[in-house]
Amino acid sequence: MTRRLFLKSAAATAAVSSAGLPSAFAQSNTIKVGILHSLSGTMAISETALKDTALMTFEEINAKGGILGKKIEPVVVDPASNWPLFAEKARQLITQDKVVAVFGCWTSVSRKSVLPVFKELNNLLFYPVQYEGEELEKNVFYTGAAPNQQAIPATEYLMSKEGGGAKRFVLLGTDYVYPRTTNKILRAFLTSKGVKESDIDEKYTPFGHSDYQTIVADIKKFAAGGKTCVISTINGDSNVPFYKELGNQGLKAKDVPVVAFSVGEEELRGVDTKPLLGHLAAWNYFMSVKNPENEAFVKKYRAYAKAKNLPNADKVVTNDPMEATYVGIHMWKQAVEKVKTTDVDKVIEAMGGQKFKAPCGFELTMDKTNHHLHRPVMIGEIRGDGQFNVVYKSKGPVRAQPWSPFIAGNESKQKI
Repeated sequence: MTRRLFLKSAAATAAVSSAGLPSAFAQSNTIKVGILHSLSGTMAISETALKDTALMTFEEINAKGGILGKKIEPVVVDPASNWPLFAEKARQLITQDKVVAVFGCWTSVSRKSVLPVFKELNNLLFYPVQYEGEELEKNVFYTGAAPNQQAIPATEYLMSKEGGGAKRFVLLGTDYVYPRTTNKILRAFLTSKGVKESDIDEKYTPFGHSDYQTIVADIKKFAAGGKTCVISTINGDSNVPFYKELGNQGLKAKDVPVVAFSVGEEELRGVDTKPLLGHLAAWNYFMSVKNPENEAFVKKYRAYAKAKNLPNADKVVTNDPMEATYVGIHMWKQAVEKVKTTDVDKVIEAMGGQKFKAPCGFELTMDKTNHHLHRPVMIGEIRGDGQFNVVYKSKGPVRAQPWSPFIAGNESKQKI
């Protein structure tokens, strides 16, 4: 055999023998994971902090020895608030970068964009944001809230004596799947409670919308018909002009309270919150909750921000999707360590029943049948410093209902 033929034969043999080995073989000292969040465009105001939280968490795990004796190597991409680009970047992470799991997405339209990719390539997505439900996928773990862990209890609170006894409801959202589906559920819930259709006003604006003068004026007119509240599913940087316009037109919480499902501490950093005192947000975590786990979480993030020279490092805040990101990464780590492999199917099986003492102050559990976290419900009032006073907190974590009982035909849809 000539030297050339020998080398070709050896290369072919090596290729065949390595073909059946896991991708980790090619990166024996690291485990690659993807971070898929918008770092530019309309959603950057919300998603950039989730990228930073993920990087902090991976750094924390690596400092303690990594996973299975290997360091985590994060691969960060920017889908730039461009929904089709999310799918392209997800495919790139899985096929080119060879990541074993991805932590990312905020909007439901971005999650819907990437779902076919994760199913086709059998990879894992950890999704850290509250959403509309009506979905259950083998390849996704949902660490944010389903409607029964946020939207429904927040609406019940507004209707209660403690919440102001609302009789009329403005459902105001960004025009895409999450607000429209959530409002479909809320409309069905409200009518089941005897609220008339004429007492529900539904409005939508596009992503990046900035002129809320007419909409806020319309809300004031609608509120003249009785005790009114606004349920806001506005996403991204549109929240800043909306809240500014509330202040401009003097719409105070005591007159027409607004409860937001996508506004937390991070979004309020860009707003003068003094005119917004008493308006509400519903989440499963607030930075202001007092417990040892949260004190440690906030301290870690502040230290990380300073060490990495993040923008406005001395004023960084934590919020619900950041906590959900942190919990999801740690649960994934625990599952990998349990089965001693990053094999997707084995990790999926091991994720069910994982527990983690979270910054919210509760031990959270990943449900064994529906891939959603059991999470506490919290409602907070906006304070002048951009933080929240918690005015309602459930006694413990609530099991998610991905398939809302307020949508017909969902009764049998409970498992993967």
